[in-house]
Amino acid sequence: MNVGTVDTECRLGFGDGVLQGIETLRNTLRRIDGRGYKSYKAIAGEYDGVGFSLHVDHVQGDPFATPSRVRVRIPMSVAGLPAGLFANAVRRAALEDFLSREVRRVIRAVAKGGNGTGKSGLIAIDAGGQQVLERTAIVVTDDWVEARLHVGLPASGRRVMGAHAAAMLCVELVEIAERGLCWCHLPGDDITAFVACVENQEHIRGGLRSLSLAGFVANGSILPRASGASDSALGGDHVVRFLAPESLTVTFDLVNPIQSEGGTVGRITGLGIPLGITLIVGGGYHGKSTLLTALERAVYPHIPGDGREYVVTDADAVKIRAEDGRRVERVDISPFINNLPYGRSTEAFRSDDASGSTSQAANIV
Repeated sequence: MNVGTVDTECRLGFGDGVLQGIETLRNTLRRIDGRGYKSYKAIAGEYDGVGFSLHVDHVQGDPFATPSRVRVRIPMSVAGLPAGLFANAVRRAALEDFLSREVRRVIRAVAKGGNGTGKSGLIAIDAGGQQVLERTAIVVTDDWVEARLHVGLPASGRRVMGAHAAAMLCVELVEIAERGLCWCHLPGDDITAFVACVENQEHIRGGLRSLSLAGFVANGSILPRASGASDSALGGDHVVRFLAPESLTVTFDLVNPIQSEGGTVGRITGLGIPLGITLIVGGGYHGKSTLLTALERAVYPHIPGDGREYVVTDADAVKIRAEDGRRVERVDISPFINNLPYGRSTEAFRSDDASGSTSQAANIV
């Protein structure tokens, strides 16, 4: 995957004499120090620094209220993210997702937290779990990259802690932005592999219907999860990796080569689930529910290392199940159920208290 190269050195800060810069913000925080918490409203606005700008969009009215909302924006000429990493919509969404996770990691390393009452000292970003989703926590454009954060402005009781707020807004946020958004501080190989993996998944998803498939499960996938309370892959020496039966095996070409036991390959093989009705049968503890759960979650791409990163389901797929007692109104369930007592038709079936089988048939239709 060719993403291009950049040659930048990212150093953020606040320069002397910058209009609406660090001194403006610090002076405001000194002035309201010790006042009632609502005095924080005075810091709303935009502050230009060296290599970035800080935007305070919403200021919470109480230390126990929903945290304040701030944005840190860095020009792309400073951030230096290679243009190839966001050359199309899929890559852009993947890059934004990765950066949100990286900013979250940096927050945990940098933010002191715990300064005062309520949500004082909190710095947070909406980063993801195992799925890669398009989100608004990070925005990448051709001109700039921006992180959107939640900040708990510090308070003693319900009084402003100006010095602590200055440390958060003028020191911690600057370091978080620099380490989390600037290419010179980022793990470039990891980002490139992450974006390439997501692009491969969406490429497979786009090819499912041309092969009359509803889903795909790559050979070697790890479908079991670490526990019922964790969505991470099960580890250890006894993990059973997925292997497709020969009768349902299909192969996809990839847009980005991947590493395998045999080296770098440009194709991937696994189970192709055909459109129509497919039954998954087997004894207890044989992985039926595990497979179905993986397919259910695979309408979204997964992060590398999840084990299900090459499990792909059609984007329009939905999960349905039996719902004992649900209401059904004029649904044709005759493809599944016929010959009801008294010759009752199932072509326009209705019930105020459907059984499990009839409700599931109605859900499928």
